[in-house]
Amino acid sequence: MDEEYDVIVLGTGLKECILSGLLSVDRLKVLHMDRNDYYGGDSTSLNLNQLWKRFKGDETPPASIGASRDYNVDMVPKFMMANGALVRVLIHTGVTKYLSFKAVDGSYVFNKGKIHKVPSTDMEALKSPLMGLFEKRRAGKFFLYVQDYKENDPSTHKGLDLTKMTSKQLISKYGLDDNTIDFIGHAVALHKDDSYLSEPAIEIVKRMKLYAESVVRFQGGSPYIYPLYGLGELPQGFARLSAVYGGTYMLNKPECKVEFDDEGKVRGVTSEGETAKGKKVVCDPSYVPEKVKKVGKVFRAIAIMSHPIPNTAESHSVQIIIPQKQLGRRSDMYVFCCSYSHNVASKGKFIAFVSAQAESDNPEAELKPGIDLLGPFDELFFDTYDRYEPTNDPSSDNCFISTSYDATTHFESTVMDVLSLYTKITGKTVDLSVDLSAASAPEDD
Repeated sequence: MDEEYDVIVLGTGLKECILSGLLSVDRLKVLHMDRNDYYGGDSTSLNLNQLWKRFKGDETPPASIGASRDYNVDMVPKFMMANGALVRVLIHTGVTKYLSFKAVDGSYVFNKGKIHKVPSTDMEALKSPLMGLFEKRRAGKFFLYVQDYKENDPSTHKGLDLTKMTSKQLISKYGLDDNTIDFIGHAVALHKDDSYLSEPAIEIVKRMKLYAESVVRFQGGSPYIYPLYGLGELPQGFARLSAVYGGTYMLNKPECKVEFDDEGKVRGVTSEGETAKGKKVVCDPSYVPEKVKKVGKVFRAIAIMSHPIPNTAESHSVQIIIPQKQLGRRSDMYVFCCSYSHNVASKGKFIAFVSAQAESDNPEAELKPGIDLLGPFDELFFDTYDRYEPTNDPSSDNCFISTSYDATTHFESTVMDVLSLYTKITGKTVDLSVDLSAASAPEDD
């Protein structure tokens, strides 16, 4: 402990572990500590016994559900875009060698009381029951415009400056109706609410292109992939990467206290009477409650089931987005399902999650529209957690705090937070075009 480090990382949530790995690869001397005796922090995966202990105290799981060790239940369930930022970070760092992935079967949207497959290409749009014949033609033209659009090639812009016009203005040029706008904005471009309509149109086009590229990448029925054995594998993969590059890990370190000097700058972290000196600290909000503010709450239902979600073509893994307008909400609701085929449950069992940004004090009532889509379930748990954002200026105190996980069931916003923090810590941007796995790790002296 009594050494000096370039960076001390507190908490082994996914964001902290990615940063620890990236900073170690940069040859910084990293100490990574956690008050828990397991990896993953709030984003850990639990076996059946741990799940029961967390939500039902001393009760024991029924034998009919299967063996505890067969389960890896994510506390922050999220799929990865196959061509998205997290996959690029995994390839960039070589962490892919520690993990195995499987394509997610389906991507769906809830519209007018029914679940529909999300069309991601002009051909799928033509077959979709989401739209009438004339609307399909208009949507097909819009999808083609997006498909052909290249930011650096003005000949593909058709005279439109997408940095100056809003998403709403671009969409109105194609005369699309509200239902079509709903599924494009929320289930393809993955916006959490309707605020994107007044933002520059370039953003929705980039997001739609990412969706289409991700669908094509693995030729699956969706743009998403998911690791075998659950998301708990991801923090451990980045922890291994950090260790390979000389990072030091200490789990089960109680009461990690960030120490500041007289000028308010970080000088180290104290645990069990020992202080590790460090110029910079990276942590999740729970380690510095005085430097964060509460910005909301997430409600989540976790169901163990013996069948796939109805009306999803028997999909073993699926995301269903329920756009805010469909439920009269201010933000979207998300349904996520994975199963024994991803090695996260006993044979024949499925795990489904319904997640939403809290807009009331009643999780059961608020999540009911999503739970009603699941069909019968063997067990149901409700989870609630507060979301925090940093209030400090890291350039003045050298304390770099991640933002709490949101209700979305995909990773894009998570990785944007990580890459932004990395730039603040190092003054550099991560060049995701470089494959670091081709470079050798440092040899022992």
